[in-house]
Amino acid sequence: MVIPTMKTQQNNNKFEGATVLDPLNGFYKDPIVTLDFSSLYPSIMICHNLCYSTLLRPEQLQSLSPSDYTRTPTGNYFIHKGSDGSREGILPEILKGLLAARKRAKDELKLENDPFNQAVLNVRQLALKIVVNSVYGFTGAQVGKLPCLEISQSVTAFGREMIDRTKKLIEERYTKQNGYDNDAIVVYGDTDSVMVKFGMIDLPKYNGERERSSCICESKVQRSCEV
Repeated sequence: MVIPTMKTQQNNNKFEGATVLDPLNGFYKDPIVTLDFSSLYPSIMICHNLCYSTLLRPEQLQSLSPSDYTRTPTGNYFIHKGSDGSREGILPEILKGLLAARKRAKDELKLENDPFNQAVLNVRQLALKIVVNSVYGFTGAQVGKLPCLEISQSVTAFGREMIDRTKKLIEERYTKQNGYDNDAIVVYGDTDSVMVKFGMIDLPKYNGERERSSCICESKVQRSCEV
């Protein structure tokens, strides 16, 4: 892989970060459900094929069909991955390999009984988590070696959309009007998760609703980003 040499310099260009919902302060006796997107930013990059190698300039769109590319919420364009896997970006391919390696480490950890090996596997999966998340990070580091604001601002914009849609979906679906005991309220949200008050005391019922709400959000908000 050939990477152009560039001088590191300060840039005043900024992009909007993650959504942080204002908390509804108070003491809650009822259980609070946390719905968390698994590896949100890496999953967004994989899902939408966000990469240096797939970024399109406006003049390139004229020779393409709208079905060939994605327009991100920030007005940037990226080529779609082909159904046969062609045109997949370098970063999405790397991320899939890292996520698969982390999953293997976590699966091995569940089966391991030796304390030393458990510690090794746990450190391995945590290290892979940091590496996976750093891929998004260096695209937004303007004093780094590989900045690309088109990628980083698109990732956070997709993330904001997903959190906002999750909040809207939960609060519109789980209402007394729809036959539930209480109106659900999102009491807080930050970057890749929302915290929901369903108003349930019965723990078995609470656990069941937690699983159902997770499945609903995954299917309605973004199938390729696990909740």
